[in-house]
Amino acid sequence: MGMAYERQLAIPAELKEMYPLTAKMNETVQEKKAELVSIFEGRSSRLILIIGPCSADNEESVMEYIWRLIPVQEKVKEKILIVPRIYTNKPRTTAAGYKGMLHQPDPTEKPNLFKGIEATRHLHMRAVMETGFACADEMLYTENYAYLDDLLVYVAVGARSVEDQQHRLTSSGISVPVGMKNPTSGDYRVMLNAISAAQNSHTFIYRGWQVHSDGNTHTHAILRGYTDQHGTMRPNYHYEDLVRLCDCYDEQKLLDPGLIVDTNNCN
Repeated sequence: MGMAYERQLAIPAELKEMYPLTAKMNETVQEKKAELVSIFEGRSSRLILIIGPCSADNEESVMEYIWRLIPVQEKVKEKILIVPRIYTNKPRTTAAGYKGMLHQPDPTEKPNLFKGIEATRHLHMRAVMETGFACADEMLYTENYAYLDDLLVYVAVGARSVEDQQHRLTSSGISVPVGMKNPTSGDYRVMLNAISAAQNSHTFIYRGWQVHSDGNTHTHAILRGYTDQHGTMRPNYHYEDLVRLCDCYDEQKLLDPGLIVDTNNCN
């Protein structure tokens, strides 16, 4: 066989026993989740700003960044809800290169996924406990969401994962808003099919179990830039792009239509 089984990882319940949330931390997460959902459901007129490092590879640097967001949030709290972005998984187009804190909590050492899982949970816990923010992360591996499901208030599915069936089905069972990016080709249909799939209920295999999901009505689009058939980078945030997405939402009768514009990634 061309695959060596190196170590068995802790299951999510075991990791949560090692790093449990306090009552105050859980209260913070639930409050932020409710605020976020109220925006997606149109009960709040505020905007959502998801901001932070695309690759959260140094805990102290990430915490310093989030601390600096506290006075910013206070200034704009009537109009904007800030959700710090702590992306601990790093997608790679060719699968080569540094894959993020999850793989290598110490970028100078060999990959260690158990230490990586510990490090990502510890970092998200520090953010909630020390700053009062509850954060977002990218779902690079669907199995890993369960290690953070009591901490995250927002989940992103990247451009390279959005067409994957397991990402779509897992998103249908997540209890927080999930953003689906358009693929690197820019094809809206791929993104919209992902949103539609995630908004419906499914029965599928997850972490060795047969599970049934309820459907996630707060699944929505993230518009990122793309590369056209000639290899030219194109933006995806102009007025015409937003109108086109609204028309697509109406045609597919998607629920609670929301939109995040990714101002990085070719935009």
